[in-house]
Amino acid sequence: MRTGYRRDYQMSSLNASADVLAQRFMADMTLGCSSILVLFCCQVLTVDIGKERHFIAAVYEHHVILSPDPTIITNRQSALQLMNRNLDIYEEQIIAAVKQKAEIIVFPEDGIQGFNFTRTSIYPYLDFIPNPDSVKWNPCRESNLYNDTEILHRLSCMAMKNKVFLVANIGTKQACKSSDPHCPPDGRYQFNTNVVFNDNGTLIARYRKQNLYFEYAFDIPPEVDYTVFDTPFAGKFGIFTCFDILFYEPAVNLVKQYSVKQVAYPTAWMNQLPLLSAVEFQQAFAAAFNINLLAANIHHPSLGMTGSGIYTPSKSFIYYNMESISGKLIVAKIPVRTSEHETFGENHDNDAQNSLSSFYMESPICHQEDQDVYCRAAEKATQEALLIFYGEMMYDNFTLTPITEAEGNIHVCSNTLCCYLSYQRFDLFNQLYVLGVFDGLHTVHGTYYVQACVLVKCGGLNYSTCGQEVTEATGQIDFQLRGNFSTAFVFPLLLRSGVTLDFADHLGWRKNYYIMQKKRGSSGLITAGLYGRWYEKD
Repeated sequence: MRTGYRRDYQMSSLNASADVLAQRFMADMTLGCSSILVLFCCQVLTVDIGKERHFIAAVYEHHVILSPDPTIITNRQSALQLMNRNLDIYEEQIIAAVKQKAEIIVFPEDGIQGFNFTRTSIYPYLDFIPNPDSVKWNPCRESNLYNDTEILHRLSCMAMKNKVFLVANIGTKQACKSSDPHCPPDGRYQFNTNVVFNDNGTLIARYRKQNLYFEYAFDIPPEVDYTVFDTPFAGKFGIFTCFDILFYEPAVNLVKQYSVKQVAYPTAWMNQLPLLSAVEFQQAFAAAFNINLLAANIHHPSLGMTGSGIYTPSKSFIYYNMESISGKLIVAKIPVRTSEHETFGENHDNDAQNSLSSFYMESPICHQEDQDVYCRAAEKATQEALLIFYGEMMYDNFTLTPITEAEGNIHVCSNTLCCYLSYQRFDLFNQLYVLGVFDGLHTVHGTYYVQACVLVKCGGLNYSTCGQEVTEATGQIDFQLRGNFSTAFVFPLLLRSGVTLDFADHLGWRKNYYIMQKKRGSSGLITAGLYGRWYEKD
C-alpha cells in the first residue's frame, strides 16, 4: 500500500437499498444508491434505523506524535513520556466522543508508540499483557498486579472514567522458553496487539496481529488469534488489524466461523490507488460480508496515511484528508447487524435477470468451465476490434483495453478470468478509461493471489498513464461489470472523484458471474472494480 494524493476532507453519507441477486456467501445482496455529502460538525450522524436496535460508535483518525528517530535505544521512562503525549490526545477524544453518547471508540494501529522501530529499539515501549481469557484484570483498579503495564493502566482508567468500551493498539511482550520451538533467540515474543476494555475498565480481549507488514520489531504469534468480545449494546464484535484484512486468516475465518457482524479494525494503512485506498477497501469488506466495520487509521498525509470510517453494508461515514495534519473524530449511530441480516435466497436468478435486463447487452461469454480455451472470443470481428495492451497497476501486469465509443460491450481476459463491460459514456473524449483484468500472484509488498476486473480512469490520455494513481475525475459512465471468478470472495470497489465512496445499484452473483451495475453516479468515476481474493492460491 503506497501513497495516494488527495486534497480536502469530507464525511460522506451514502445510501443503498438491498436486493439479493443470488445465493452466495460473499456479497449476496444488491445495493441501490443515492448519495449526499454530509459535513461533520460534532453532531452524531445517523442511519435510518426504524425499530432496529442501534448503537453509537466512534473512531478516531490520529495524527500520531512520533519518535524523532525510532531506531535509537531509549529507556522506559522516555518511552512513556512520548506515549503519554499520544494518550493525552486519546483522552480528549474519548471525552468528546462520550459527549456524543458513543458506546465504543476505536483508535488506530501504532497510534500510541508510532512505527519504524527495530526489534531492540521498541522494547522500552512494550507493555506486558496477561491472557484475558485466563485472568480477569482491571488495570486501573489493580495497577500493581504486573510490571510494565503503565499504558494498559491508563487506557483502562480512560474506559472506566468515561464508561465506554475502548479499543486501542499497543506493543506487548511475553517471555518464552528455549523449549518453545517458536521462541525468538532473545527469549521473548514481541507482538503488535489490539486491546479491548469494557466500560468498567476491565481488559476483556486482546488480539495479536497475524499478517505483519514489514514490521521487523514484532513476531507472528505461534497460533492464530480468533478474538471476539461481547458488548451489551451490539452483541458480539470481532477484531483484527490492518494488513489482516487482505487474508483469509484470521479476518475471513473470524467472520465466517464465529458469525461476527460487528468488527473493530485498527489500521495504519498507506493508500494505494486505484484499487487499495483505505476507505475504498474498508467499505468493500463491509459490503462483501454484510457487516459493520469500525475502522481507525493513522493520519500522516506525508506517508500517504489517511482514511477512516464507520461502515455499514449500505452507508458510510468517512474521513479522508491528504492536506490537513489534524486528526479527526467520527461518531455515528448505526443499526446493529445480526445473523438475520444475512439472506440466502433460492429464486433470485429471475429477479436478477429482470433487474439487469435494461443493461444486459449480448457479448461473447466465456464459461468458467471452459478454462482450457482461455476465454477466447466467440466473435472474431469483435475480437479484432479490441485494442489490447498491457500496463502496470498496483505493481501487477494488467491486460487492458480502452473505452473508445459512446456505448458498447467489451471484454478482456487473463488466464481463466474474463471480464465483461457493458457501458454508456456521457463525456467521451476528455478522459481515458480502460477495462482491465489481472489473474495472478501479487508479489510486491506482500504475496497473495488476486483475480480482478476493473474499470479505471487513466492518469492522462496516453495509454502509458493507465494504472497511475488518480484522485480527480469528471467522467460519468453507466456500466455493468461482470467476471467469471474462480473464487467466491469478491470485494466490490466503487470510488468517485475526491476519493469519495459510492454504492452499486445491483451487486452479486448470477450463475458463474459476479456482477456490479451502476447508473447515475454521484461524481466522476475513478474506479469500479471487482477485487477477488483466491486465498487457496496464496
